[in-house]
Amino acid sequence: MTRRTDRIFAGGVAGLALLVPATLLLITTLLLIDAFPAIRAYGLSFLTTTTWDPVKLVFGAGAYVFGTLVTTALAVAFAAPVAIGAAIFLTEYAPRATRAPLAFLIEVLAYIPSIVYGLWGFFVVVPLMRSAIEPALQAGLGSVPLLGALVSGPIVGLDLLMGGVILAIMILPILLTVTREVLLAVPPTQREGMLGLGATRWETVTRVVLPYARVGIVGAIILGVARAFGETMAVTLVVGNSSTAISPSLFTPGYTMASAIANQFTEADSDLYFSAIVEIAVVLLLVAIVVNAAARLLIRRTGAAREGLLL
Repeated sequence: MTRRTDRIFAGGVAGLALLVPATLLLITTLLLIDAFPAIRAYGLSFLTTTTWDPVKLVFGAGAYVFGTLVTTALAVAFAAPVAIGAAIFLTEYAPRATRAPLAFLIEVLAYIPSIVYGLWGFFVVVPLMRSAIEPALQAGLGSVPLLGALVSGPIVGLDLLMGGVILAIMILPILLTVTREVLLAVPPTQREGMLGLGATRWETVTRVVLPYARVGIVGAIILGVARAFGETMAVTLVVGNSSTAISPSLFTPGYTMASAIANQFTEADSDLYFSAIVEIAVVLLLVAIVVNAAARLLIRRTGAAREGLLL
């Protein structure tokens, strides 16, 4: 009786575990079925061309992929250093009485709905970017080779740079919270041993704590990338949604794949138009899979390097 109960329980939990990959497989299959007309019509040119003309039924999502990659890269570049530095402060330097309240406030920020971030960005940050920050960047970097191309063009405030900024603010709580937990997981003996050898607090952090927690910090960045890739409403409100041109300038109003779906899904008045929108969702899913696979490979290599150092 006991063995039979164990087998039933094992089968039940195995079935529940299989629901996750089965759901992903079902979603992918349905998306591929709906996207097949566009896949058949455009092939790989769907990813390499930027012409998006619903009137002539010509669709190319290259600009949407580009906008997604640019805003995500900007978000990680802005948020990761701040998150790591703040996590180090909370775990190593902040007075113990303030650590828990600050950590609680950070966790609250993570639960704010994305539409709230989007509205705040549209009404508060966009005017600031348009009137002060972007003109200052253009004045300071406009004449610098290569960097000048990043800040060229008219300033409107609703652009790829603003999309990256709002995404950075959104993923910052997640990065900071996870990084803080990773740093807290470093064994106290690691710190005590380094301090006992006469190292300063800064040397302990840079030579022991951060190398030990490196894999976990990479995992935190992956979580941030995952949220930035799929974020929709906040980016839709601030990224511009008015150009499908691929330009080196961060001041270009653009689209991300998620914002393109949100803006145009209800406007898809033909089967091919609808199929092209769904194909964007397929590309978004595939890009997310590739990014996560690359991140796992990075984690594996980082873990192997850390094991080699310990040996």
